[in-house]
Amino acid sequence: MRRLLTKRTHILPALSLLLALPATALAATGSGDSAGVGATTGTAAVEVEVASAQWPTDRFEHLVHAAARRIHAERLVALRKQRREAFATLPGGVTPATLESIAACESGGDPTAVSSDGSYRGKFQFDLGTWESVGGSGDPAAAPEDEQDYRAALLYAQSGSSPWPVCG
Repeated sequence: MRRLLTKRTHILPALSLLLALPATALAATGSGDSAGVGATTGTAAVEVEVASAQWPTDRFEHLVHAAARRIHAERLVALRKQRREAFATLPGGVTPATLESIAACESGGDPTAVSSDGSYRGKFQFDLGTWESVGGSGDPAAAPEDEQDYRAALLYAQSGSSPWPVCG
């Protein structure tokens, strides 16, 4: 039993079973919230029983949504960590200070910056051809900042500061 509950796919059904049991016990015995109401007849008694049985269902839905949000957040943290580790070491001995000074001059350090004519994009104002030449794909301004740093370091290792004639 313990081994089954270690997987997330088994936790939610087990949790639903545990939350459903008290509701069915209350409905079967007539105890719980409906006991304090007194003798009622017709639809009022049914409404009280439905309300007392509905609470565990609402609580279960809340727990499921909270668990889903937590799992999603854990995935995002793991993905960010993986990206950080992949781009942690800069190639060619380029220092982060060098890259930061270039980025500050080119885009004010904004990884989503786009030039007025749209031809230069991202923190280091890559054009698409240069971005692709250092292994980038897609829009540089849409790439994560750590990837932009890594690609700029690759370009700096290959060509020095010449790709940034004013800021390099």
